[in-house]
Amino acid sequence: MEKIRLGIIGVGAQGGAYAGFLTGTGGLPGMPAAPCPPHVELGALCDIDPEKEKMCKEKYPDYPFFTDWKDMVASGKVDAVVTTVPHYLHHEIAIYCLEHGMNVLVEKPAGVRAKDVMAMNKCAAEHPDVAFGIMFNQRTNKLYQKIKEVVASGELGEIRRSNWIINTWWRPDSYYQQSAWRATWGGEGGGVLVNQAPHQLDLWQWICGVPTKVFAKCICGSHRKIDVENDVTILTSYANGATGSFITCTHDAIGTDRLEIDLDKGKIVVEDSRKATIYRMKKSEEEMNATMSMMDVAKLTMSNSGASELYETEEFENTDGWGFQHTTVMENFALHILTGSPLLAPGSDGINGVNLANAAQLSSWLGKEVDNPVDPELYAEELNKRIAAEGKFPVRE
Repeated sequence: MEKIRLGIIGVGAQGGAYAGFLTGTGGLPGMPAAPCPPHVELGALCDIDPEKEKMCKEKYPDYPFFTDWKDMVASGKVDAVVTTVPHYLHHEIAIYCLEHGMNVLVEKPAGVRAKDVMAMNKCAAEHPDVAFGIMFNQRTNKLYQKIKEVVASGELGEIRRSNWIINTWWRPDSYYQQSAWRATWGGEGGGVLVNQAPHQLDLWQWICGVPTKVFAKCICGSHRKIDVENDVTILTSYANGATGSFITCTHDAIGTDRLEIDLDKGKIVVEDSRKATIYRMKKSEEEMNATMSMMDVAKLTMSNSGASELYETEEFENTDGWGFQHTTVMENFALHILTGSPLLAPGSDGINGVNLANAAQLSSWLGKEVDNPVDPELYAEELNKRIAAEGKFPVRE
């Protein structure tokens, strides 16, 4: 086998873009075309919408089309599938595929409720010979890969504090009106935390670790006609005493993307997920605190050479585009199937972002700090209260 035949379940905006990548016909309108991954090709398409079926048969006449994803899995036409469907369906499809020996690449988020993702991960552990990945395409960003290496190496000491402002998600009301399931508790399971921000929730924990405590303020329908959260401030605590904050919204038309990581022996600053600066201090902050007088501080801050005496800097950039990151995950997933090479984003890693999103929502609903992870049944119960009040979808078991 030289290429993996990938079946796309759900031909909406994301699934349609993937079909474009894999056939060399492009991606989203206005986005640059990404190169087709060398070891992946389109195998088949699936959607329940008759209009999508008509479109696919006209645009991709050489590829089988299915209206039932289980038929696609059993067809012999695909070696793996990707779940570009509403979030609540990710774990259901993944579990079925894993149990039937079908390699599965789950879209982000891994799910809405941690209890569902836990069931999916348990199933994956019981079927270790079936490939199970997640589309955390931001992990392909060489900038974040290098930052993770620097932090993990310990050269800058332990993390003391991290802050991420990620408001580059501006979405008008027309965006939320595209589909009936969007921005609903019953159809999507939330707002910015389950739709736009999962990549950063993953990267933040991938680099800085998983917090033990979470306190959050989630504002629902902030400047938008929706019922779910679209303005969020999260405060976190970690086992080593470090703290963190994560701020995100979908109503900032200008937007900010800035990550700061403060460590014992330096600082890392990332702007727009493209440019990073690493500050390596010549003495640790602990040593400076113990030995410097206020006269030393004054000399340092007033001197033109103060900065150079305090730290050295390294700058680097990343210029990968939107589609290139997705196709890189596809290629990594295919090579894992073909050669056994490690997955950049194992599917089981998806639980961390879902746990943090669940904790942030529950903290806001209850108005108090919560443990991370939270009791999955308590979260599911509170979510169902909101689904019931919304009245658009049945509550989830």
